[in-house]
Amino acid sequence: MEFIKAFIIGGLLCVIGQILIDKTQLTPARILVSYVVLGVMLGALGVYQPFADFAGAGATVPLTGFGNTLAKGVREAVDKDGFLGIFTGGFTAAAGGIAAAIGAGLLASLIFKAKDKS
Repeated sequence: MEFIKAFIIGGLLCVIGQILIDKTQLTPARILVSYVVLGVMLGALGVYQPFADFAGAGATVPLTGFGNTLAKGVREAVDKDGFLGIFTGGFTAAAGGIAAAIGAGLLASLIFKAKDKS
């Protein structure tokens, strides 16, 4: 049941993004940034974590989950380090995901040859 819940919730987040791409003038990059910012805002308000606990990977894997991770990291770092935590907490909390994204991008750049769109 956990897998089905994650599939449905994650799928709904993707469907919303696809509808925004198809029906608005927003670029995919702006939609992705909006998802991260929405995750940060909901995480800062304490609303996203109960949703993530319910939905599992369907809420933690998409970009909204990344935003929530940033907000949670900043909150914990501010509690621990004070004002400096505002600048360091997000990077510390999301370091694994950021490193994985950079590594995957590097690997893709080595495997595939870049070319201009025609």
